[in-house]
Amino acid sequence: MGFFDDKQDWLEIVFKNYPPENRRAAVMPLLRKVQQEEGHVSPERVAEIAEILGTTATEVRGVMSFYSYYQAVPTGKYHLQVCATLSCKLAGAEELWDTLRAELGVGPGEVTPDGLFSIQKVECLGSCHTAPVVQVNDEPYLECMNRERLKALLEGLRSGKRLEEIELPGDCGHEVRKEGA
Repeated sequence: MGFFDDKQDWLEIVFKNYPPENRRAAVMPLLRKVQQEEGHVSPERVAEIAEILGTTATEVRGVMSFYSYYQAVPTGKYHLQVCATLSCKLAGAEELWDTLRAELGVGPGEVTPDGLFSIQKVECLGSCHTAPVVQVNDEPYLECMNRERLKALLEGLRSGKRLEEIELPGDCGHEVRKEGA
């Protein structure tokens, strides 16, 4: 059974937002749906999306490779993304990366044995004025990160707290904004 077999009503709603003659323009919502529900987009799902859209798996993978959100391998429950562009790098992103690797014992493409964490360096998250920045899953950014704030974040996530329940030390204006706010 394919991922989208029982999602025909959802597909109809999505396709209404795109020109009928160019169904492949809907590639991102389909990728996002798979990513959200399965935690990654497997080669089987890439092929299924390509078939639904009337395009090739290569084209679907091309879109995936452009956006750091889409993962081709399974990720942890908490996928931590560290911005690695210049502003964040100058503000200490490498120290954060090294801390994550040491604390979690994993590298890119790996998941901690308990299934909780995976890590990735990503390109600009667009908050250079509050560098360095970390993102957890698809949540709002965590800004002005340092080793102390990062360790508090990991501790909170390990204890099962939701992101907005985790108090990070220091004063950076850290605020998790609710959707629509």
